[in-house]
Amino acid sequence: MKIDRIETFLVAPRWLFCRVQTDDGLVGWGEPVVEGRAEVVRAAVDTLAELLIGEDPLRIEHHWQIMTKGGFYRGGPVLSSAVAGLDQALWDIAGQAYGAPVHALLGGPVRDRVRIYAWIGGDDPSEIGEQAAAQAAAGMTAVKMNASGRLSPIPTSAEVDAVVSRVAAAREALGEHRDIAVDFHGRAGAAAVRRILPEIAPLRPFFAEEPVLPDLAHRLQDIVTCSPVPIATGERLYGRAEFLAPLQAGVAVVQPDLSHAGGISEVRRIASLAETYGAVLAPHCPLGPISLAASLQVALATPNFLIQEQSIGIHYNQGSELLDYLVDPAPFAFVDGHINRLDAPGLGITVDEAAVRKADATGHAWRNPVWRHDDGSFAEW
Repeated sequence: MKIDRIETFLVAPRWLFCRVQTDDGLVGWGEPVVEGRAEVVRAAVDTLAELLIGEDPLRIEHHWQIMTKGGFYRGGPVLSSAVAGLDQALWDIAGQAYGAPVHALLGGPVRDRVRIYAWIGGDDPSEIGEQAAAQAAAGMTAVKMNASGRLSPIPTSAEVDAVVSRVAAAREALGEHRDIAVDFHGRAGAAAVRRILPEIAPLRPFFAEEPVLPDLAHRLQDIVTCSPVPIATGERLYGRAEFLAPLQAGVAVVQPDLSHAGGISEVRRIASLAETYGAVLAPHCPLGPISLAASLQVALATPNFLIQEQSIGIHYNQGSELLDYLVDPAPFAFVDGHINRLDAPGLGITVDEAAVRKADATGHAWRNPVWRHDDGSFAEW
């Protein structure tokens, strides 16, 4: 069996899919994308395809090593995301070839279902209480929300109070038996987040996500030490080596993205590394159906898994939803805040190829917002 064709598709609202076909008709799907830079990753996939055409798709680890190390310049979000999507597709093909779900090839399931959470609020969160109540009514046991919109470099008293009031509104709507994760999105500096975390701690957040930007990883130990809230990070880290410092700093939750951090192959290794530090895995996934399916396969086979992000209904999905690109959405059915084990071969989903090709005919050019402070200077989004 040989790989004989690799295609990519720009799919609204902001995704990139790849299709890997073998000479005996097996097809694997992956989701290699950097949100806002999908066209750049598409070019990287085309370049990496030169290494895969004519090769045996079942040599997944060999291909991963060549794709990540075969060039003198390595790493970074674009290359790691291109590798991630191709890696997902190769695992999808392997599962179909062996007639087994990917989690079986990873050692078998360690759980029967995967706990998930839903997003509430947008980039600049509002109506948090109403949205939290709606998710509780839908059976969700956990939600995640942005802590704030744009933040001053040193937040004012009013800005700190606004963060606390938003989390309080979610807690009031959800009650004491559901969880609230609070995402800082790197918008707060180290000093700011050290001020805010003790203020929201009485509301018992599940974890505080990305309290500072990845380039301030050297400040994480200070934050972990002062924070009564568990610290999570990792959506903008792209390999094992980049997770080492946060784990040594004591973060409780690692959040690699299956479409950014080298795919199924590398995220499994990141999870194992985290386990040696007593940390748990909560894969980042505000993306499409293929990335979610890959995340679920890893979650099912990973002992130190905590909870899975998913983007059905997220504020970015305007005009298209991830279920629109599946032949059958049943594998992603929510049951009491969980998704049951996927047992179909490969990634466990069937991509609607006709819908994907139709979407690609239009494409997209999604870009993230660029925020500015009142004085016109750049603000973190």
